[in-house]
Amino acid sequence: MTRHPVVDAEPTLAHRASRGALVTIGGQWSRTGLQLVSTVVLARILLPQDFGLIAMVSAIVGIADLIREFGLSGAIVRLREIDDQLWATIYRFSLALGIVTAGLAMASAPLVAALYGDPALVPLTIALAPIVLLNSLAMPLQAHLQRELRFGAIALSDVLSMAVGVAGSIVAAALGAGVWSLVLLTGLAAVYRVVAMVLVVRPHLGGAGRWRDLAPVLTTGGSIFGVQLLNYAARNIDNVLIGRALGAAALGTYTRAYALLMLPISQLNGPLARVGLPVLSRLQDDEQAYRRYVRAAMLVIGYASIPTFAVAAGVAGPLIEVLLGPQWSATAPLFALLAIAGVAQALGNVSGWLYISLGRAHRQLVYFLVTKPIVILSFVVGLLWNGMSGLALLYGLVSCALLIPGFLLAIRGTFVTTTDVFTPIVRPLLLAPALFGAAWLGATVPGAPAALSLILGIVAAALMGAAALAIPAYRRDARRIREVVLHSRRAA
Repeated sequence: MTRHPVVDAEPTLAHRASRGALVTIGGQWSRTGLQLVSTVVLARILLPQDFGLIAMVSAIVGIADLIREFGLSGAIVRLREIDDQLWATIYRFSLALGIVTAGLAMASAPLVAALYGDPALVPLTIALAPIVLLNSLAMPLQAHLQRELRFGAIALSDVLSMAVGVAGSIVAAALGAGVWSLVLLTGLAAVYRVVAMVLVVRPHLGGAGRWRDLAPVLTTGGSIFGVQLLNYAARNIDNVLIGRALGAAALGTYTRAYALLMLPISQLNGPLARVGLPVLSRLQDDEQAYRRYVRAAMLVIGYASIPTFAVAAGVAGPLIEVLLGPQWSATAPLFALLAIAGVAQALGNVSGWLYISLGRAHRQLVYFLVTKPIVILSFVVGLLWNGMSGLALLYGLVSCALLIPGFLLAIRGTFVTTTDVFTPIVRPLLLAPALFGAAWLGATVPGAPAALSLILGIVAAALMGAAALAIPAYRRDARRIREVVLHSRRAA
């Protein structure tokens, strides 16, 4: 019987973790570059309502996709060992769940159309539903690779699948496919990803299935699923509210701002989460190593996200004009306001690692049951107060405020301290207003072309950041980040 241990005595875990982070971040950079290309090109071919229609459907079909995942990937990664029979059972269960949820997504098509009052959403919903099944096939394969720390294989699959999807969608859009080119983007990427992972993992589905052994997977997965469902609602009900109240064109404008916001978030959090959760799960019995990893992660994420969003908000106007074109100018103020929520999302994901790796998924579920309705309420209040701008502002402020109790609950009663999670982000937070101000002033030169304004804003912010290095504390942080990067490069 083949065993697949998660906890072992391998002395090179830190090197493998660093190498995994480096490889995964490199893959995510490539994937993000492809996403940026698709956003820039398709924004100049398609109409705002095309993006709005897809966002309407995706917000609903995404619930089916969340159900088929059922928190299983996080639960699988955290298990100490999985033998071949349990793997076969997991594959079969995931397949069955995918078939059921994809069927439910298809059946919901008339309800989706009725919700928004647009019959055109029926065929779009039916077309997107099979992607739920494809994702269900890919989930245990990716979890298998994560447990074996084969991050290079995951990164390559992600990049190539995105390349296939982007290429197909751009060709289809150029040929006049309209909104269907966006369906093709997601569909082609999902098909390629499943095929690539099957060829790499070569799963064995034989052997008697032991359904009773799924109990620990489903128990932990159920709590993670509850958290993910509440988190999904908090991140997608805004789309439903805007689409229903203001229509597809307004929603298209909002989703383009949100999509650009997610580019730096996915580039940072996606790779780190893919590496961080399995590594922290292995380190759960080594208190000092665990705490060092958490401090390093918070430092890197803090400096990579907070200054980035501060500068991006400062240059929002010329940035949107350069990337999407002047016809998308209404997106700029929304993007600047959503940058506040971007900071909350980037930092908040680390608390999720803590809950799961420390075996506190049930506690996280309770916390989300209390806090996510507050976030959803902020959507409604913000929309009624000042339309999409009010929604974006309150979303960001409420999300940031909820970070503090989220982390405190995650570490309460554990060996992780408040110093481990909060101290690394204090200095980037203090630096953010100065960076925003410098970027905004640099980008507001009267009469300057958008590209020049963007460059001037970024240069002004960079000079402000360089000036901060005159302070010893910032120099120490820079050296620490450099050490983390060099360690990753040596491990690679």
